[in-house]
Amino acid sequence: MPAGIRGAVHPHLIKKFISRVLGLGAQAAPSAVPRGQHGLGRDRISPGSRKVCEVLRQRGHEAYVVGGAVRDLLLGFQPKDFDVATDAKPEEVRRLFRRAIVIGRRFRLVHVMFADETVEVSTFRAPSAPEPEENLAGETQERDAQDHQVDAHGRILRDNVYGTREDDAARRDFTVNALYYDPSSETILDFHGGMRDLERKSVRMIGDPRARFREDPVRMLRAARFAAKLGFRIDPRTRAPMRELAPLLENVPPARVFEEMLKLLLSGHAATSVRALRDEGLHHGLLPLLDVIVEQPLGQRFVQLALEQTDERVRSGKPVSPAFLFAALLWHEVLAAWGKAEKKGAKRIPALYQAMDAVVDIQIAKLAIPRRFTAIMKEIWSMQPRFEQRSGRRPFALTAHERFRAAYDFLLLRAASGEVPEELAQWWTRFQHAGEAERTTMLLESAPGEPGRKRRRRRRRRGGGGQAPAVPAA
Repeated sequence: MPAGIRGAVHPHLIKKFISRVLGLGAQAAPSAVPRGQHGLGRDRISPGSRKVCEVLRQRGHEAYVVGGAVRDLLLGFQPKDFDVATDAKPEEVRRLFRRAIVIGRRFRLVHVMFADETVEVSTFRAPSAPEPEENLAGETQERDAQDHQVDAHGRILRDNVYGTREDDAARRDFTVNALYYDPSSETILDFHGGMRDLERKSVRMIGDPRARFREDPVRMLRAARFAAKLGFRIDPRTRAPMRELAPLLENVPPARVFEEMLKLLLSGHAATSVRALRDEGLHHGLLPLLDVIVEQPLGQRFVQLALEQTDERVRSGKPVSPAFLFAALLWHEVLAAWGKAEKKGAKRIPALYQAMDAVVDIQIAKLAIPRRFTAIMKEIWSMQPRFEQRSGRRPFALTAHERFRAAYDFLLLRAASGEVPEELAQWWTRFQHAGEAERTTMLLESAPGEPGRKRRRRRRRRGGGGQAPAVPAA
């Protein structure tokens, strides 16, 4: 090489340039696992994701089914949705499909919509904390700040820097989520030992766990959720910094924390997941004082029953109300605040409303529970004292309430945990299905013993047609 050029170009840059031209990266080549070894045929992939991959490949692009869908299929679970990763840019993907929209700001994605399926398509991304690019003259080229932004704690705020397939695999969170399935060849590309970790039942972070958790603290919640859902253990190296870095979750937008918590609680493994949160020290600030709640005998039993019932409904395919679940998880916080308000002199029902508002205000600052949920939660809570009123027309009005069924299920949960007498729950169960005559009898039987019911004394009116009281003799 001539001396002039040799003096102007750094030797390591020449090597770097040659590697790029030849397609040689720093990452090791992936292991190609054929169908004969993994047993996953293309017929197990959703029609929409197969179609997306087919169209992209016909146009000269790479395209793979990636992430949780591949992981779950290998473990024998049916995925709820299928994601596709490609080297095509979002705008290119959108132009190839009639019903497709570009979404997201933090990560730009494309939703390709079919009749009964929406496929999420992402473009291969570069590592989350890339080094500045250098040209052949050794000049540093910073990436556009609009494409890659982080906060003071290292959390990624925006990341739309695109890269290679190998880059994309390296920036995924856990090894079991970095498996790329090619429907055309039915081959799985394993970049980071994900197949081995599936066999070992291990949730292992790709790269340095401390740095990856700083990039996105929600990954700590995801680690706990995956371990609970899959019956895996968190790899010791991955687990080591979690308790120390747990406070970083306070920097995550409450809406994102709520979204992840909802996935965790509706995973069908909520009871195990909450225990995992406690074990890793991640529960503080997510569900207020959860560590204190579960130490109370009644609170612990109540929360455990709520989580177990939710898991049972999810696993059996029944609908689950997030509002009901959050109402159950926060009920003993409401009870505690209710008692404090009454001790300060507030009357019983106004004290309950004060307690509900206080608990919800604290909670939405951490989890951003949508108003449509908090409104239902408050209705369920406010109806609980009304179950004690079993006389007159009040039971009829209560059963006609829009939220009666949810409030009644909540009452059953309270009775099962020992918080209220079983007799109260049985009475309302019977009242709902009783005929008119039986209901009348039930109301007459329950009225004398109704808690807190006081008979009002009628005040005699003076003057008018009333008789004047007798004057005592002198």
